[in-house]
Amino acid sequence: MLDKLFSDPLFILLLTAFFLQLAILLFSSRIKKKRGLEWLAKEHQQTHRTQHEWLKPVKHAVRVAFSASEDEMKRKFLSSGYYNNRFAIYYMPFKYLLLITGCVVLYWISGLLNWTTSDTIIYCLLWVVAALILPDAYLAAKARRLKVRVTHKLPYMIDLLAVCVQTGMTIEASMNYLSKEMKDFDPDLGYLLNKTRERTKVVGLEKALDDLYERVPTNEMRSFVMTLKQSIQYGSSVYEVLTNLSSEIRAVQMLNVEEKIGKLAAKMSVPLILFIMFPIVVLIAAPGIMRMMN
Repeated sequence: MLDKLFSDPLFILLLTAFFLQLAILLFSSRIKKKRGLEWLAKEHQQTHRTQHEWLKPVKHAVRVAFSASEDEMKRKFLSSGYYNNRFAIYYMPFKYLLLITGCVVLYWISGLLNWTTSDTIIYCLLWVVAALILPDAYLAAKARRLKVRVTHKLPYMIDLLAVCVQTGMTIEASMNYLSKEMKDFDPDLGYLLNKTRERTKVVGLEKALDDLYERVPTNEMRSFVMTLKQSIQYGSSVYEVLTNLSSEIRAVQMLNVEEKIGKLAAKMSVPLILFIMFPIVVLIAAPGIMRMMN
């Protein structure tokens, strides 16, 4: 009987198909198991990362507050608009001196006002947090305002640079001239152009333009740097490129202003609802409610 079955080609074909299907099922189950383990590992990593994600700003703030080199402080002062950075080395000692002085003053006040130990500790901790974070937050806010101010004035600088180029001056000579002329009425752009001119003498114009973008990392400055580098590399007309770029930056800034104006109506609806609609509803409904209560 078995000999007849194994000699039958149809039975052999069905048996081969069965074992092939079984092998495919085993292989697919192994692949699914492997993918499931990989998915569980990724979920575990994502959960672990999400649980500790909120610690990153705290760790960064603590690291910045307690460890800062002289070069880092000079760079922070320059990015904030304080170009005379000889006082940068005194920033960290002054901050810690302010912290210790504030704690001593709070301890002295606690003795005068008879504070409890827990109240004194809470006020001292609040002062420690303020003394460590507020100076750095002030410098960061100054740096953001400086970027915005430079970005708004960038089209005028590009127009002046285009005029200088049109008169026959090179890019380096134009930057040298504008850095001297603009330092009186716009110290920020004058300082940036002066540093770019000094870096051009050392590392070349393209690297100096990259350093300029690192000092002011905005979209407008990136467009200016990339456009100037491409014009120098491919030999196109610098004057036409600069004038087109300044007009495009002005158009983008005008669109941003229009967007802010469009959002103003939605923002004004909140105080209108709170301070106008609710009092009107109260004035209308109050007499009827008072008559019903009487």
